Amino acid sequence: MIPIHLDPAQTRIGLVGRGTLTLRRLGWLQGLGATPLIFSDRPGPELAAAAGPQMIGRLPNLADLAGLQVMWVADLEPAEAELLGAAARAAKVLLNTEDVLPLCDFHTPAIVRRGRLVLSAGTGGGSPAAASYVRERLTATFPETWAEMLETLTAERLAQKQAGASMAEMRQAAFAKLVTAFGPPDLTGPV
Repeated sequence: MIPIHLDPAQTRIGLVGRGTLTLRRLGWLQGLGATPLIFSDRPGPELAAAAGPQMIGRLPNLADLAGLQVMWVADLEPAEAELLGAAARAAKVLLNTEDVLPLCDFHTPAIVRRGRLVLSAGTGGGSPAAASYVRERLTATFPETWAEMLETLTAERLAQKQAGASMAEMRQAAFAKLVTAFGPPDLTGPV
């Protein structure tokens, strides 16, 4: 797997489904700043309420797929998911079908967010429980104070860059500040 972080403001995202899994994925996407187009031919009342004006009352057609870059699918019957998946792939849309590995071009990681810092753990769909366990370890290891630290580091890096600092100098200054705030990385502790 190749881990990447997508900017939701620059990525056309679709979400397709009908029920609880779709609602959960919608909350996850919205929590990360995404406003996906939501396609559902039979949305449950909670999904319809959460989707609001982003709801399109049908499954996506070929024209819809041509306008997307990434799509999550959940709560569809297997045959429907397979047909939709084939059409999405033909349209060059990256596809994730909840818990159906052959219909996944990417996997949704377990994440910890500390402001600009986003830490993710994934298992390629092999064990979501293991990814969740790692997320809990990351949560304990990286306190909320990282969000403020990242804002400080971002501002300092911009000022250093404008002053003509090299990448090595900027890295060294940031690393020194992190060591002062959080201590040196412990590479000998238990995993």
